[in-house]
Amino acid sequence: MNMKGLIAHINDLVALSEEERDAVASKVKERKYLKGQYIVQEGDVCRWQTFVLSGKVRTFYLDENGNEHIVAFGFEDWWVGDICSFTTQTPAEFNTQCLEDTRVLQISYHDMEDLYREVPKLERYFRLIIQKAYGNMSKRIVRNHSMSAKDRYLLFLEHYPEVSQRVPQYMIASYLGITKEFLSAIRKKLNEEAKS
Repeated sequence: MNMKGLIAHINDLVALSEEERDAVASKVKERKYLKGQYIVQEGDVCRWQTFVLSGKVRTFYLDENGNEHIVAFGFEDWWVGDICSFTTQTPAEFNTQCLEDTRVLQISYHDMEDLYREVPKLERYFRLIIQKAYGNMSKRIVRNHSMSAKDRYLLFLEHYPEVSQRVPQYMIASYLGITKEFLSAIRKKLNEEAKS
């Protein structure tokens, strides 16, 4: 099992002893998903905290008209899934789907609770991860209300250059809350501005 990425990610925020690393490793399971498979689907309970080793995923929901709205992407060294469903063990409101063949490490809800008792540093680690995610989500909400679509797109490219190279443009449009046609028009205008 490839634990190096996960342990390095944890050690960036909290230093684990060898004994604590062994405790984490004893609870983690490696799994492979094929492109198109779901890690969690709306209506199911999210049973796992999922850390991406390789591949890419998207987390999205469907509105009443069946339109997809992407709320997050996930790549190597990212945690993915429906955090509310996982922490409350209630049905998920979001879908997390693999956009390519993806390898992950997973920790079940009960094993995570055990780990919090065995390795209290993990509570700090996940608190810091969740605080950062909450802060980013709050900023995104403000930007969606206060910035033009063009400026949101430019900011997206600045903060997530790897995402723009690895996912289709229509998914980026969904994440930005605009149509693919509108994003295409923005990109065309930016290319024209770059040439002049």
